Amino acid sequence: MRAMLFAMLLIFVAALAAAAQAPGTVKTNAIDGLKYVWIPPGTFMMGCSPGDSKCDDNEKPAHRVTISKGFWMGQTLVTVAAYKRFAGTAGWKMPNLKGDGANDNMPIVHVIRDDAHDYCTWAGGRLPSEAEWEYAARGGSTEARYGNLDEIAWYHKNSQRHVHEVAQKRPNGFGLYDVLGNVWEWVNDWYDDRYYRNSPSQDPAGPTSGHRGLLRGGAWFNYPSYVRVSYRSRFLLGGGVNSGGLRCARDVDIP
Repeated sequence: MRAMLFAMLLIFVAALAAAAQAPGTVKTNAIDGLKYVWIPPGTFMMGCSPGDSKCDDNEKPAHRVTISKGFWMGQTLVTVAAYKRFAGTAGWKMPNLKGDGANDNMPIVHVIRDDAHDYCTWAGGRLPSEAEWEYAARGGSTEARYGNLDEIAWYHKNSQRHVHEVAQKRPNGFGLYDVLGNVWEWVNDWYDDRYYRNSPSQDPAGPTSGHRGLLRGGAWFNYPSYVRVSYRSRFLLGGGVNSGGLRCARDVDIP
């Protein structure tokens, strides 16, 4: 009887764990106060989308990539309010924010890559790899954008020349907001314009060294040609990016 009860308990616990990690599950991270979405493992075509005539050479060739393990991804860009928590706890200096950018619900900007890395570590996570970012950003879509641009993103045509509060546009298929437009997002990889030619087909981690980092997603001032899920923007790691923000990934379950 005890063995049967124990087996039933194990099944129950396993069921709870599976439910907690169902695609689209949303949990709040108590550390930074932001919501995170469970992204299931899967396979997708990374790089230039079919029929996309705006692709640069560094987005080619399109290639099949498998993300073998699920992970948590910030449902929104890291906000000013969340970054204030980090700065207050870790003794970090806040970026110089002006005007609307100082609103707590705005995405944090003026973040260099190392600071983005340190924030995600503090929040119990990490910067996503470039492959994880694109897989999550596509949300199951094979198109250059997961919907009509005006409905899903803030960009030069509709942004009134300024950044906007997070989660005001339609989310993608995984329930993530602002993966296109509003502010650029740092990923963990070094930049190599030829990396796709020899990229591993499973969990590519990017080049082992380099001098430039990668930003993804486009920003409020960009034209549509930049606001595509496959577009890759390189930037010096120590350089300040006035439209550079972040979104964290996390491997460990959120209580």
